[in-house]
Amino acid sequence: MTTLSSTARSVLRKKSSASRFLRAFPWKTAALLSLFGSALLSPLGRAQGDPPRTIDVGSLPATVVDEVVIPVPTEVFGVLDKLGSPNWHEVLRPVKIENLGKRPQVALLLGVTIAEGFIAVEAQEPEEVKKIGRQVLTLSKAIGVQKSVISRTQSIIEAADKKDWKTIRLEFDGASKDVKQAMIELEDAQLAQLVSLGGWLRGTEALTQVVTKNYTKDGAELLHQPAIIDFFERKLDELNPRLKSSPIVKKIARQLPELRKLIEPAGSITPQKVEKIHTMTAELVKAISSQE
Repeated sequence: MTTLSSTARSVLRKKSSASRFLRAFPWKTAALLSLFGSALLSPLGRAQGDPPRTIDVGSLPATVVDEVVIPVPTEVFGVLDKLGSPNWHEVLRPVKIENLGKRPQVALLLGVTIAEGFIAVEAQEPEEVKKIGRQVLTLSKAIGVQKSVISRTQSIIEAADKKDWKTIRLEFDGASKDVKQAMIELEDAQLAQLVSLGGWLRGTEALTQVVTKNYTKDGAELLHQPAIIDFFERKLDELNPRLKSSPIVKKIARQLPELRKLIEPAGSITPQKVEKIHTMTAELVKAISSQE
């Protein structure tokens, strides 16, 4: 398996708690990053070989963001498969993007949608992948960065027709990075953080659904990610008043401390806690989708 960079290893030595990240995106999302966090990560090929007796999340390929170690979503999917072959068809959920709200909600929903793209790839659903690709373009257009993902969307659709899952993963990841870079160039970097947050929430929701279905301590330990929650709490606190006043942003900000309590300390995430985390993240993802 690909190893961490020297930078990531240094951070792991400084912050051991960060080495236990889940991962989705939700997908940086995601995501699982969380799956995904979707949103801050780069997909790599899946790990091969015999299932590990225990999960060493610190050995997964990772990205370092603000001294937070974020494992790559595709690698986390691989670990989950080894823990019990998740039925990703059950986890996949259609994304509704009708009656879009204001920019903060659109950015969060974009992160959720990209995270859903990763799940659709795991479920190997080409039609759903194409639908999600088009939704990514629609959401990007709603916040003025559609030019950054037009070619990505076309590539996703073409790859879905060929069932080229590796290319699709790369394109979804590239779309996430391109969108955020476009936002930064438009001096809207804070909005880009909301894309990552949306992916992380959807990724965490998906992960808890998988772990609840086939609970193991190793699987639950993937949820121990206090550094990630700290990261998002800090970013929400730094938002400008206009973004911070958004009802959905306020709702998420209130819930993050409660989520943190459920994932501490390491090794203490029981089936009941996993179910509670799932309920909370599912409610937040629903609120993002319904503009609550």
